[in-house]
Amino acid sequence: MPRAHCHKESEDPMPLPPILMYPSYRHGKATPWGGARLRELYHKDIPDVKTGESMEVSIIPGLSSSDAEGTGLSRLIQRYGKALLGTEIKGDFPLLLKLIDAKENLSVQVHPNDIYAQKNENKLGKTEAWVILDARPDSKLVYGIKDGVTASMLGEAAQSGRALEDMLNYVNVSKGDVFYIPAGTVHAIGEGIVLYEIQQSSDITYRFYDWDRRDEYGNKRPLHTRQALDVVNLGKPPERFIPYPLPMRGRGQLEMLLDTPYFSIMRYQNCQGAVLLADRRRFSILTALTSARLHYAADRTLDLETGQTVLLPANGEDIFIDGDELLYSCPAVNS
Repeated sequence: MPRAHCHKESEDPMPLPPILMYPSYRHGKATPWGGARLRELYHKDIPDVKTGESMEVSIIPGLSSSDAEGTGLSRLIQRYGKALLGTEIKGDFPLLLKLIDAKENLSVQVHPNDIYAQKNENKLGKTEAWVILDARPDSKLVYGIKDGVTASMLGEAAQSGRALEDMLNYVNVSKGDVFYIPAGTVHAIGEGIVLYEIQQSSDITYRFYDWDRRDEYGNKRPLHTRQALDVVNLGKPPERFIPYPLPMRGRGQLEMLLDTPYFSIMRYQNCQGAVLLADRRRFSILTALTSARLHYAADRTLDLETGQTVLLPANGEDIFIDGDELLYSCPAVNS
């Protein structure tokens, strides 16, 4: 639930202010499908015109986000500990937030669950979710496998390449749509889509198929067919989650976009003094989809440009929001 619905524990002596995050980028050969729309839409300082991912809140090695002084998120966690993470967050930082620009189709891929990933990769698995930020009228996603496809059919098709395309479940998308991608769900972001992705903090991807794409040397990207077949879920794709309104303090609208065992996503709209109460149990993440202003600590403000993200520490300040549209994500904890 959002901060506005959480009980407030005894005051800590020195609350931490919101931390404006500066992203790192995946680009070039790492994202041959990327483009330049993160600069066009959100004024991101992208390194080239094949930039696929802005890692807004990340502890992935080599792709860490940082604060205004250039201090990486992992170092901030070491410095502040539970005051940043929260009393109920165990182990490593659990979430990863990206903004993704798909100028071309991404590969058809699938992610393992925690059990498989820990056994085979010594990492967390990856469940994720998407909020569509921008899409061409004809944009589509791959969202699961067609019902009736068996593991043997899928394995044979994966070996032959293009035959796999006929077994994929395609859905049309438009701005504002929300998709839940639990571990085991085959998926691919289609060309012309820009989206917000919240996920478990993991970089494990098993590539089923890459549309026969080749680099400038004629080489295809590696596939991970065996691992993908190990973890894939067959049958009907996940049901689309229907957002629902939540009560809130202050003026504006708040709705739950997705509530999962790993994280929740909420959307704030048309806010004037909307209240986020600090939640000592967990950190949270707030991304401005339009320019916004945060008020806190009686007389302090923080202006957010379109596309900027702040990390809200668990031992933080109560926040008052002025802005037209913001996305709020937080890790799941026991109530």
